[in-house]
Formats: sequence, C-alpha cells, structure tokens
Amino acid sequence: MAQILREEHFNVEISDTLDVFLDTEKLKRTDLIVPLWTAGVITRDQLHNLLSAVAAGTGLAGLHGMADAFRCEIEYQGMVGGQYLEHPGDQVTYRVHFPYPYYPLVAGIGDFFVKTEQYYLMVDPSIQVLATSYFDRVNPPLVWRPVVMPVAWIKQYGSGRVYYTSLGHSPDIVKLPQVTAMLRRGMVWAAR
Repeated sequence: MAQILREEHFNVEISDTLDVFLDTEKLKRTDLIVPLWTAGVITRDQLHNLLSAVAAGTGLAGLHGMADAFRCEIEYQGMVGGQYLEHPGDQVTYRVHFPYPYYPLVAGIGDFFVKTEQYYLMVDPSIQVLATSYFDRVNPPLVWRPVVMPVAWIKQYGSGRVYYTSLGHSPDIVKLPQVTAMLRRGMVWAAR
C-alpha cells in the first residue's frame, strides 16, 4: 500500500500502533489514513480522534481486514460502511463484477476472477457499490439464500471520503493488476 501511495507522490508514514490516533494535530494535517488492521481493540480516545479526523475531511481507504477491525465499535463500522461477518474458506474462486463499469473509479478494469477469501458482510445501505460478487454458498443460519455481495464501495463520512474493498487477504491478491488499480484509484479518490 505504501508503494502504491509513493508512486502517486504521497509522503507516507507507517505506524504499528493505534497511538498515532492520539495525535490530533497530526490527524488534522493528514490527507489519508489507510488502516491495515484486523480485529483488535481501539481505545475510546483513539476511536474518537479517528472518527473526528475523517468527519473533518481526512480520507480513509482500506482493504480486507479494515471491515473486521474493532468489532465492538459500531461507530467505526458505520464510518467504514460495513462489517465482516464470515467467509466460506481461504480458497474460493469467484467473479468480481463491476455493475457500473463506466464509473470513473473502475472504468476499464473489467470483471475478473479471484481465488481467495470471499467476505460475507453486513453493509450500510447508503454505500455506493463499485464491485460485487455472487455469494452462492448457503450456510444456515447466517447465509440462507444466495446473494449479491458488495466487494468494493465508497461513501461519505461527514466531509471525509471512505473507500473499501474486501479483497486483499494476501499480498498476491493485492498485486493482481485489477486489485492494484482498484486500490490506487480508491486511495487517491479518498485522499483530502
């Protein structure tokens, strides 16, 4: 992710702690936050500062585990636009479909197949869906009929823009040309 951002002329700072969210002055100057975080716990102050920064215009863009982070924090999930619920295994082959193929963030990428985790998500109905998959694996009681499942979306959160894709379980998936293009466009779009 840092390499993609550097190619787009961003100055990138990497932190391995959520305490970076305690520096409110730094967050005010930040154009984009890319939280590569799965599960875990975020403190009330860290969460408040993150939510406030994005609401004030700092962009938020991420992939895969971003929708599986901080599972007990409904405000975080509301900002992201969805929450991971389950997946039917690590090696599922499915088609990533672009229902609006001329939308600028996905134009020219084209549908493709991927073999990885397929996320079953609970989503905010106000998201703008960019890509979908067909989730045909019925797994009662949670998945009781086949559904079209969002794979990538955008949304507004206050003055901030949010981009998310459920793709990205492993580096080989991120390095697929289609996924790299999606991430590049999504991060650039979300940045202040």
